[in-house]
Amino acid sequence: MNTTQTTNWQTFKDTLIQNPELNLQFKYAENKLVDASYHITEIKQAPITSVDCGGVLSGWTEIVVQLWEPIGQHQRKPMKAKKALTIIDVVEQKLKLASDGIVKIEFGNSDFDTRQMFPNEIIIDGDDLVIDLRPDAVQCKAINRGDSCGTDKPKVELKNLAGANSCAPGSGCC
Repeated sequence: MNTTQTTNWQTFKDTLIQNPELNLQFKYAENKLVDASYHITEIKQAPITSVDCGGVLSGWTEIVVQLWEPIGQHQRKPMKAKKALTIIDVVEQKLKLASDGIVKIEFGNSDFDTRQMFPNEIIIDGDDLVIDLRPDAVQCKAINRGDSCGTDKPKVELKNLAGANSCAPGSGCC
């Protein structure tokens, strides 16, 4: 499943539901998987309200799944998708998660600074359900709408004030 656009919570959860017996793995960089000993430490729901540089008000919700890789613990196989679903169930008993919320995975370890990433592609590879992550990127919404980003400066018209209508000392114009 290619999710070059953002993935919403319902789509992410449905993918886990459809593949409960697969090992759930997260690929955070080229040839780098989160260690199989990872834990889902929390799931956060963040309502975002913003005003961009063009003055446009926007709002959306992000669902952030935080992964923690314990130091010194290693396992051969990561949790199954059904185990992640039991954690999701515990969370959803306390917090109604927005089905259209944008999914982000938060992860970092001693070799990789903690950051929030988007599911880019979800791949079934044998017994594994691999969530390929891509970094979040800064964007200018105004430019994406075809507006300026405050980078276009107004043109200034220069006038020659040395002409006949200039303010000379004693002329009474000042």
